[in-house]
Amino acid sequence: MAGGVILATAFALNKWIEASLFPFAIVLQVTPIVAIAPLILIFIDSTMAALLLCAWIVAFFPILSNTVIGLRSADHNLRDLFSLYRASPWQTLRHLLIPSAMPYFIAGLKIAGGLSLIGAVVAEFTAGAAGKQTGLASRILEASFRTEIPKMFAALVLVSLTGVMIFLIFNLLSKLVLGKWHESEVKASR
Repeated sequence: MAGGVILATAFALNKWIEASLFPFAIVLQVTPIVAIAPLILIFIDSTMAALLLCAWIVAFFPILSNTVIGLRSADHNLRDLFSLYRASPWQTLRHLLIPSAMPYFIAGLKIAGGLSLIGAVVAEFTAGAAGKQTGLASRILEASFRTEIPKMFAALVLVSLTGVMIFLIFNLLSKLVLGKWHESEVKASR
């Protein structure tokens, strides 16, 4: 999350940084995690670290992309007002760009949360049932080899509940951060 936000801020504030680094982010996004996971598992000794890296790879781009769009979505008239009053780049970022980007950032978090779970599951499938420090996805794979259908369903339900919990946590975060001031969370008066 922090890497995506920092890089998005650099992209929004400097076109040269964006032009030089954004192609790498796109390549990282469009390369299927199924193709990358075996290489990561070979080069990284710790299975847990490899699984986390796979989850990070698929979660990084939605945060980066949405935050860049949000930072650029600030009203141009307000940007001109900040320039007129000679606001520093830091003041413009803090008081204008970050608040305008917050709904986009949180939407990116919601997307990244689900994708990170998918990335972890794919990496665990790649690691196989014999992998050390593996979780529910490996239990699903192991149960499928042994045709233990109830165990497969139990692990699948737990993975699904984990995804729902991730979404609910980010939904609550959205209400807490945006609830008082942004149209997406403010209740309409009847």
